[in-house]
Amino acid sequence: MSHSTQQTTSRALVLGATGGIGGEVARQLLAAGWQVRAMRRGGAPTSVTDTGLEWIDGDAMRADDVLAAARDCAVIVHAVNPPGYRNWNTQVLPMLDNTIAAAKRFGATIVLPGTVYNYGPHTFPVLHEDAPQRPLTRKGRIRATMEGRLRDASQASQVSGNGMQTIIVRAGDFFGPLTRNSWFAQGLVKPGQTPRVVQIPNAPGVGHQWSYLPDVARAMVMLIERRHTLDAFSNFHMAGHWDADGTEMAAAITRVMSRHGVNVKTRRFPWWLMTLASPFVTTLRELQEMRYLWKQPVRMDNARLVDALGEEPHTPLDDAIRTTLEGLGCLPGKPSTKGFAYP
Repeated sequence: MSHSTQQTTSRALVLGATGGIGGEVARQLLAAGWQVRAMRRGGAPTSVTDTGLEWIDGDAMRADDVLAAARDCAVIVHAVNPPGYRNWNTQVLPMLDNTIAAAKRFGATIVLPGTVYNYGPHTFPVLHEDAPQRPLTRKGRIRATMEGRLRDASQASQVSGNGMQTIIVRAGDFFGPLTRNSWFAQGLVKPGQTPRVVQIPNAPGVGHQWSYLPDVARAMVMLIERRHTLDAFSNFHMAGHWDADGTEMAAAITRVMSRHGVNVKTRRFPWWLMTLASPFVTTLRELQEMRYLWKQPVRMDNARLVDALGEEPHTPLDDAIRTTLEGLGCLPGKPSTKGFAYP
């Protein structure tokens, strides 16, 4: 299929289009000429104006809803997660199974935003796509099971001929103008507030990998458009922005804010406070579980992605930080961006 024909005829289903990564991929697919369908309980959110998305009412936990939504779709972006880290053990895998069933039925390509939760410290500090997945945490075990099911189903499709395919893209901690449920928007700054202090979660001197969400979405769209050249199951790592000693992200925020006349100080993230509060707050408890990722460097090798695309989409750090802070309403006199994603 030619690119021009693809632009006028291809349709994608996005599950999780009101979230950060799902919304950004949906927006970029639209910009690339795709028809994009978004399934959500209740249909279109009332706070969204006409975005070009085809909103339909449905629940990712209901197999019939996903099957109906996926009809005529060449791609299913599976970016849906239970809110606030709750109910992972009862909802994550059933939702994925429904997506797999729909992809098998219609010969669709599943695109999954991956995580580093799947890997334990024995694979660090440089993380390769095919490293053994021996996760330390409950969420990591679930993510590893998700990928295992996708791999099995995609490889079985080569025998059955149903055409199902999987593309997984893993990246560092997300940040971006529409990404509020993230370490950046909850641990470093606060949406809607001008930052005066930036908290650094890393252990002293420990590097950390960050990924600008529009770059991640762009890589996904580029892979989708090249999906016919990829294997039945493909996974890729993005290099993103490497913070070599854990202070460079905070320094970039400080630089950007200084250009807007705001003096920002830095301090260590109060892990002790999170430890005290985590028994009472689900989100804090889940974040505390992932603290090991801040105690040692975890850097992803993107050679496979560069080989597939020729280059990795990469926005300069200060430009990405400025756009993110503006979108989150953190710059003086700048209201937060309205778009697909919500807190």
